[in-house]
Amino acid sequence: MSDRSAIEWTEATWNPVTGCTKVSPGCDRCYAETFAERFRGVADHPYEQGFDLTLRPERIHQPIAWRRPRVIFVNSMSDLFHEDVPTSHIESVFATMRVADHHVYQVLTKRPGRMASVLRKVQPKPLEHVWLGTSIELAKYTWRGDKLRATPASVRFLSLEPLLGPMADELDLTSIDWVIVGGESGNGARPMERAWVTAIRDRCLEAGVAFFFKQWGGRTAKTGGRELDGRTWDEMPTDRVDVAEAALVPGAPAARARRRSS
Repeated sequence: MSDRSAIEWTEATWNPVTGCTKVSPGCDRCYAETFAERFRGVADHPYEQGFDLTLRPERIHQPIAWRRPRVIFVNSMSDLFHEDVPTSHIESVFATMRVADHHVYQVLTKRPGRMASVLRKVQPKPLEHVWLGTSIELAKYTWRGDKLRATPASVRFLSLEPLLGPMADELDLTSIDWVIVGGESGNGARPMERAWVTAIRDRCLEAGVAFFFKQWGGRTAKTGGRELDGRTWDEMPTDRVDVAEAALVPGAPAARARRRSS
């Protein structure tokens, strides 16, 4: 668990699972895999097995010990709804989130179909402090948003990172509360065009959906900066925004989107 995440839209990370497998082009240059594989074979290192999927039951209760409220990205180094993660392990993760409800949790998956089917059984009543999201990198994967809409959630969000092509026309923002957009970073990063970003931003403005622009991307995450049309876009969804404001934008009110029904 890290209390100092460099990810702009969160504060801390919690990884009760590590490792994953690729499902679509957005995974091709996975930052988590690159990091983990550096330590493959290093005895007693948390990533001694590299990016192989690994359950971490010893980490299940970590957020309970954190007394100060935090915004926590769940499984920044994996996908909680990977097909090889047992439902019982997912249930344990949600049990901790129910107990440690002074935090805000952000759960992001590229497998929203499994998330919908599992949570309809184990957590059919949405938890207000748990935000559920899915990643979409190309227009051909916007169907993931439909699976997200079928998931019981109080806050639903889309992470369009790395954004690899235009998708504003195909993007359905119905029942979506928050959209994050970002370009790819690292060696060989695929470029993101400004028109792709502004079209999505404009759709969000029209729909009253909170818009967060993470980065332009490039060789490093900070290469292109974060400004879009002369400003930064750090909007957050309304639910539990009190905690998000305190954690992410100290001393400044977060921009708020209109809240639609779930």
